[in-house]
Amino acid sequence: MKIYTKTGDGGETGLPGGSRVEKSSALPEACGAADELNSCIGVARAEVPPQDLDAILESVQHRLLAAGAELADIGGVSSGYRQIDPEQVEALEAVIDRHQEALPLLESFVVPGGTRVSAALHHARTVCRRAERRVVALHRGGHREVSPVLIKYLNRLSDMLFVLARVVNAEAGVGDIVCQKLGEQ
Repeated sequence: MKIYTKTGDGGETGLPGGSRVEKSSALPEACGAADELNSCIGVARAEVPPQDLDAILESVQHRLLAAGAELADIGGVSSGYRQIDPEQVEALEAVIDRHQEALPLLESFVVPGGTRVSAALHHARTVCRRAERRVVALHRGGHREVSPVLIKYLNRLSDMLFVLARVVNAEAGVGDIVCQKLGEQ
């Protein structure tokens, strides 16, 4: 089977069930943002984070594939089947709580950077926020009903990526780079 079908050459893409939509419409935007997020997490993992964090990130990558399937209606979302469930949101919260305990309290914005892994996680975090915005736009624009749990998952995932970026820097002996107030530069 060839990787290219030539059916998208006119600016449309196929959906499960055979319907077609403009590639610039809300659904491909949301699915594409989730896919881009998954790739960013892959880049962070390629930078070789600590093994316990790598396992968390790998699990998230699988969940993001499920989220993309849910968005594209693979598996019959319209019949009530959900790929992302509340327990997965709770699992992200548990990771955040467990790792945040060891970090100093934040009193300022953090400048993304530090180690390569941390920078990649910050990048993934910003892409996650964009994916969340695209999914919310898909839902609120009336294009497709989206599970509130999926929206919550993306919101919590960006929080987790932020905490893990800080953890990676702390474990490498690199403190948070705090944002300087105007005039302090």
